[in-house]
Amino acid sequence: MTLNSESPSTSNRDWFFPSQSFNVPRSPARRFSSPYPRTTTSFQNSSSNFTSPLAVPRTLRRRISHRHRIQNSAGATTDEIGGKSNDAVLIQSEECPSSGNKTTTSAHKKCTDFVRWRMACVIAMVVMCFTSLLHKNFSLQFQVSDLQDEFSTLNARLRHCNISDSIGIIDSTPEHNSSSASLKNTALILSLMMFSLPLVFIKYMEYISNLRRPLDNTTEELSLNKRLAYRVDVFLSFHPYAKPLTLLIATLLLISLGGLALFGVTDDSIANCLWLSWTYVANSGNHTNSEGIGPRLVSVSVSFGGMLIFAMMLGLVSDAISEKFDSLRKGRSEVVEQNHTLILGWSDKLGSLLNQLAIANESLGGGTVVVMAERDKEEMELDIAKMEFDFRGTSVICRSGSPLILADLKKVSVSKARAIVVLAEDGNADQSDARALRTVLSLTGVKEGLRGHIVVELSDLDNEVLVKLVGGDLVETVVAHDVIGRLMIQCARQPGLAQIWEDILGFENCEFYIKKWPQFHGMQFEEVLISFPDAIPCGIKVASSGGKIILNPDDSYLLQEGDEVLVIAEDDDSYAPAPLPMVQGGNLPKNLIIPKTTERILFCGWRRDMEDMILVLDAFLAHGSELWMFNEVCEKEREKKLTDGGLDISRLANIILVNREGNAVIRRHLESLPLESFGSILILADESVEDSAIQADSRSLATLLLIRDIQAKRLPYREAMASKIHRGSSSQGSWREEMQQASDKSVIISEILDPRTKNLLSMSKISDYVLSNELVSMALAMVAEDRQINDVLEELFAEEGNELQIRGADLYLCEGEELSFYEVLLRARQRREIVIGYRLANAEKAIINPPAKTERRRWSVKDVFVIIADKE
Repeated sequence: MTLNSESPSTSNRDWFFPSQSFNVPRSPARRFSSPYPRTTTSFQNSSSNFTSPLAVPRTLRRRISHRHRIQNSAGATTDEIGGKSNDAVLIQSEECPSSGNKTTTSAHKKCTDFVRWRMACVIAMVVMCFTSLLHKNFSLQFQVSDLQDEFSTLNARLRHCNISDSIGIIDSTPEHNSSSASLKNTALILSLMMFSLPLVFIKYMEYISNLRRPLDNTTEELSLNKRLAYRVDVFLSFHPYAKPLTLLIATLLLISLGGLALFGVTDDSIANCLWLSWTYVANSGNHTNSEGIGPRLVSVSVSFGGMLIFAMMLGLVSDAISEKFDSLRKGRSEVVEQNHTLILGWSDKLGSLLNQLAIANESLGGGTVVVMAERDKEEMELDIAKMEFDFRGTSVICRSGSPLILADLKKVSVSKARAIVVLAEDGNADQSDARALRTVLSLTGVKEGLRGHIVVELSDLDNEVLVKLVGGDLVETVVAHDVIGRLMIQCARQPGLAQIWEDILGFENCEFYIKKWPQFHGMQFEEVLISFPDAIPCGIKVASSGGKIILNPDDSYLLQEGDEVLVIAEDDDSYAPAPLPMVQGGNLPKNLIIPKTTERILFCGWRRDMEDMILVLDAFLAHGSELWMFNEVCEKEREKKLTDGGLDISRLANIILVNREGNAVIRRHLESLPLESFGSILILADESVEDSAIQADSRSLATLLLIRDIQAKRLPYREAMASKIHRGSSSQGSWREEMQQASDKSVIISEILDPRTKNLLSMSKISDYVLSNELVSMALAMVAEDRQINDVLEELFAEEGNELQIRGADLYLCEGEELSFYEVLLRARQRREIVIGYRLANAEKAIINPPAKTERRRWSVKDVFVIIADKE
């Protein structure tokens, strides 16, 4: 193909390989008709000497003319093609508008895409030519090498074989070499094409997307590269094994392409080439043994790809290991346990609860307790380690999560837990109970169902009905404030009762157990009462009444088939029935006459359940008793809070409310009160500081010391001197002795939240205390171990029914009378009371479920007995 002779010598070269300066300006080509009139002058008129048999398209001729005009625009003489200035202007305005014309952005983009596509075709042609030349060169070298080897082989065979055999061999060898060379060329070209096609596709993906887009499309449409990138992103994010699978495919593809390329440049078989390619990928140093330009280029390329693949593999492995360790550190891994105790939430009661569960599981060789809260796993483990108590073989596993999310509940094997404890949060009572209600809803929504029961700690008694309505038979509730408030009132009326409750509720000493004994069928409860040497029966679980527990039943009650016996024992396997002993109870020395007298009680501080405590006191105290309330809440606000809580002050039958406003930690405020005239003083953990256990205990301790000091200074001088002489102390005396003497005149019950404060009060002996958080934790642990015990605790803390009491020994025996514990027990049954323990006059602690119940001993009327009796 030639142009006319008058064209410059560079025209032929520019036809195939246009120079860099010959680029078309980046103006978008117009797809609409030019505004200028189209001339009828043909390009053929100016190139009459063009004698090529192949006709050049009109568009290409105009572009060639346009390019020559651009090259000669510096002042060079125009040729015949460039001389057609009018046609050039028309062509320029039709194909690519000048910068002076106002063109749209879409036209400019389409012109740019056309230029890029043309450059891509040129680059592809150059790459193919270079590849073909390179392959031809390698092929010729291999043929020469093969011919030399064949020549040497033929010379050797001519020496040992005849000529005819050699001729047959010579005739068959070229055909084999020709087919092998063709196969190797195909393999090399195929490998290069497979490697270059993805690169070309990725580079010109946007152009392909623009070609597929309609010309009249006015809506915005995402490009193909963005949609493909989105699909890849979704695949890598959604599928857990997407990254390893992608890496595996890339490795196999590299090995395959490398093996094909090696097969094309070497004499080895395809299997050996694939194995060699794998060695290059696995170990980048293996390519040093390659010989020749072709094998070395291929081996270096495969080794470089192998280094990238192994770098990505190392990154994936490192990320997987880091993610696993991060999951373990943050408590995201799944707990695979069965028959474990699950605790949901975090509060100050958790330490005591874990301690009680560890003691309960000690007889079983230890157990498993799983704690899940919305805290970091490391922080929870660090706080548990600071508690410094012996777990006795129990494993405590912490996990971070929310009890409101079913996925987190499934992570801690909630369906396989034998008990689930939901702790109340510190802070607002209504918000805490609302969260507990949502947690119960989440637990009831577990698809697999729950094997164990749910123990929910509530802050307000009014919310108990709603939680039980949602949870149904699965839920057991423990209202912390209600329990502690009633317990403080009982302890204020009967000093020493707090320590007894601490022994019964905790697992360290004696606690309640329920078990079935078939040998008791048909026996009366009076006979069952003295059948356990190491336990004290307290009630019957009646099978015919749906498992209802009757505490302190009649002696004449006959045990039926299926009935179970409620006892107080040291452990569930520490007691068993024995033959009935020969015991005679005898007669009571006097009738039980305990007249009610008016009392004066002081409340220091304000609690949320103040109205409930007032109602309980009104039921127990004699008519005309006074209840003084001393706190920082103004009188009008007190009445409003009590009324909102459901208390009608005008309907109080036995007590008179006396309001005093002041700060319980300021001495002059306390001195305004007649502290020496109160029979009982209750120091409550004030509502304003109950969120902080340390601050609440510090306030309670300061109030206690101030009250005892004021009481000691207001004692009559004669009583104070007589006490000092009796104690053998100096005239000056110590502050502890004065406070201990003041404690004989009135009972002070302090509500303590932190167990560490207990040691200060127990050493000083100037006050009784109620360890509220620890007692609630004990109750939660006991109900978690056996949900039936919750009915017993509810009756003992309720306003009606049976309760724990402390009574003097003079109601059951005479001074110096010698009786066994069983004989005292049978005497108490005449009043339908159950004696569960005693405290000697010179002892500090009571003994619950004493051993050697048949052994006789001499009693004093100053001793006291711990009984379970009806409140009436």
